[in-house]
Formats: sequence, C-alpha cells, structure tokens
Amino acid sequence: MDQHLFTNAIVKENDRIPVTVIGLGNMGQALAAAFLRAGHPVTVWNRTAGKADLLVGNGAVQAETAHEAVAASKVIVVCLSTYEVVKSTLIPLAAKLAGRFIVNLTTGTPNKARLLDTWAKEKGIEYLDGAIMAVPPMIGTPNALILYGGRKELFETYQPVLQVMGGGTTYLSEDTGVALLYDMAMLTMLYGAWYSYFHAHALLRTANISAEEFLPYTKDWLQHMIVPSLTSSDAARILDERQYETDVSNITVNKLTLDHIVNSSRELGVPVDWLLPIQTVTDGMLAQGFGNDGFERVFESMINRSVATPLDQNR
Repeated sequence: MDQHLFTNAIVKENDRIPVTVIGLGNMGQALAAAFLRAGHPVTVWNRTAGKADLLVGNGAVQAETAHEAVAASKVIVVCLSTYEVVKSTLIPLAAKLAGRFIVNLTTGTPNKARLLDTWAKEKGIEYLDGAIMAVPPMIGTPNALILYGGRKELFETYQPVLQVMGGGTTYLSEDTGVALLYDMAMLTMLYGAWYSYFHAHALLRTANISAEEFLPYTKDWLQHMIVPSLTSSDAARILDERQYETDVSNITVNKLTLDHIVNSSRELGVPVDWLLPIQTVTDGMLAQGFGNDGFERVFESMINRSVATPLDQNR
C-alpha cells in the first residue's frame, strides 16, 4: 500500500487522540514522528532535552518533566534503553498513570515484561508490552512489524492508534512476555546466522577468497539448503512432535562434519569457541545412542524438561 494512503487510512480509524512518547532515541523519535504524520497531538519527553528539537519543529510539544508528559495524554508510548530505566521513570508516577494506557516498546526479557504488567495492574494502569521487529526508518509504514502481548481487549480498543506505528501491528497472547519471546527468538536466529557467516568468511580469507567472490555460493546455499531446512512445515513439525527419525542426514554424519569444521578452523587459526558447545552436545547425543536420528535431536538438550509445556501435554 502507498505510504500516503496507509497513513490516511489509519487517521480515519481513530480520533487523533493525544499521545505521549517517552524516550527519544532513534526509535523513540521515529515513533513520535509517525504519530505527528498521522495528525495526533504529540507530547514528548526525554532526559536529554535537545533530542526533541526536530519533533518540536514539526509540531510536537516538549514536556519539561516526565510528570508533565504523562499528564498530557491518555496513551503513553514508552521506548527507553532498559526496563530498569522504565521502572525508575514510571513508578514515581503511578498515581498519575492510573487509568491511562501504557504501550511499552522497550527491549528486555519476557519476565521483566510480566513483572511490569503485574505492577501496572496493581496500580490500575492499562498496559501492553510490545516488540518492534523493524528499524527506525520503517516505523509508520505498512511493513513495520510490531508484536504485542497483554490483555486482548486493550489491543482491540487501541489497535487503530497502535497501527499508526506500523501496519504489521500483531496481537500474540494474553501473556505479556510473549512479544519479547518472539523478539528474542528472531534475534537469536539473526545473531547465530551473522556469527556463522563471519566464521565462514574468516575461513575463506585464509586463502584470500573475498566475500564478493564467494557471494554466489552464499546465495545458493542459503536459498536451496538452509532456508528450506528451517522454514518448511516439516521442519516445524519435527520440533513440535519431537520425532527425530531420519534417513537423510543423521547425527553420526553431522558429528563428522562438525569435527572437520573445528579441526580445519584450528589449523587455519580461526577461533572455534562458538562451535565447541555444539560439538559437545552432538557427542552427548551419540553417547546416548541417537546417532541415527536427525540433527534436530539436539533440541532436546535445550528445552526445559522439568516443566511440562502445553505441547508436551498434548503429545
């Protein structure tokens, strides 16, 4: 959808209710700017006042204090550096926040989100926790994905306002921590892929092979091998059902491959620290007699078997 048409559609679905944005890092500034473009009265507050200058020039009101910022709006969007900073900012304002709606888009752990939600409920504060799966330039566009956890009725009530920040606004669960679980899951895949990519090129660089030279092989390997093996319904089913039998590529074969990678890396002077835990888990699976199972069985070493999950209960 065209950005102009997208913004107009969102504006028509809400009353341009006042919004306060607390925290004006790169992401906070992008969030505030999206609300300004959509026609909302916007109040902003940041501990470093100078970060508000551009927003004020575009029509935002800069609050002198966090108390003043909270008092200005029914909807409070929070995007700070840590949950500790969120708590130090909001807890002293509990009385003023009662009856208002907090959208917390700060990155943190699922349990920190749940604890803050418990505090909010005790203080009569409406609260949703969200995870932004986008970079600042994407905010306010149809493709910006923002995930939410918390009371579904709150999400439904404020959905038109939330969609101003991104067309990919998505409700996940009554569990306030689930949005950050999704966030951590996706970022784990990102950093794992990044680090393995760097390791691969460290190996290649020992023979003066450039990243550009290897790029066609990178693309083919990702598109035809790695992506299909991680994104198919069969791949998901294996983990959900915990059925690891295979006649394609078992743990015994993969153990030999891991050993070759580790030994080659050591010979070439490339650090292998990140691979050693994988190698150790694979050794353990072999020792337990699972050599004929697929490599997916290493998943068993990661999940908390002491706590039965809904998936386990349904097996």
